[in-house]
Amino acid sequence: MSPLHPLTFWGLFTALAYGVVASDSALCALFALGAAAIIVLFRRDEGPWRNSFKWSLVAGFYLLVIRALAGIIIGIPRVGETLFTLPRITLPSWLPGIRIGGAVTWERLSASLHEGLIIATVIALFGAANSVTSPHKLLRVLPNRVYQLAVTLTIATSVFPQLISSVSRIRQAQYLRSGVKPRISRIALPLLEESLGRAVALAESMEARGFGQSKKQSRYRPITYQLRDLALIGSGVASALVMVNL
Repeated sequence: MSPLHPLTFWGLFTALAYGVVASDSALCALFALGAAAIIVLFRRDEGPWRNSFKWSLVAGFYLLVIRALAGIIIGIPRVGETLFTLPRITLPSWLPGIRIGGAVTWERLSASLHEGLIIATVIALFGAANSVTSPHKLLRVLPNRVYQLAVTLTIATSVFPQLISSVSRIRQAQYLRSGVKPRISRIALPLLEESLGRAVALAESMEARGFGQSKKQSRYRPITYQLRDLALIGSGVASALVMVNL
């Protein structure tokens, strides 16, 4: 498939995220997740960040579980059908309306799951944007005024996918050598060495290219918007409007 403008999918997923938050609907959240999964399946970029959507789904699942447990143990009482009752802990008088334990109703649990789903969906949408867009290409199209800030953000957002790729590569290499799955303690030192080496290589590369010495940013092979880029962003905005008005 021919490449799209680096900001196209970020605009699309940002619009979908806005629609999910503004509509506050679980159905809209599931629709956005499905659309993101299809786009990532066909447009996933090559690089350490290609699995960002998968790991954002994992992070969102854990967040959903934590939010549900927090809603069960600590929360505001809600009138409704009681599912089960936990031992209640008495709180000070200056914490009115909040309790630990007590009757857990279906309304209380469903509200916690709903909030967790909305937050997890937003995380997954931005993970999908990172999976289908190279951060290096995204950096090329940003304006000069935010270029240095964008470099910092690009490095920060690409560290986690690179760490995951490094852990997978180190574990596979150690398993091929010994035939035994390595423990986390055996991965830590090689991972630290590789991360330091990558940081030094990045610093040398930026210094060799004269980063920060000139305020004027060069434009090698400028990337321009095309009609299909505007159509995709427009479809995201239209979907967000539909979500809000449902």
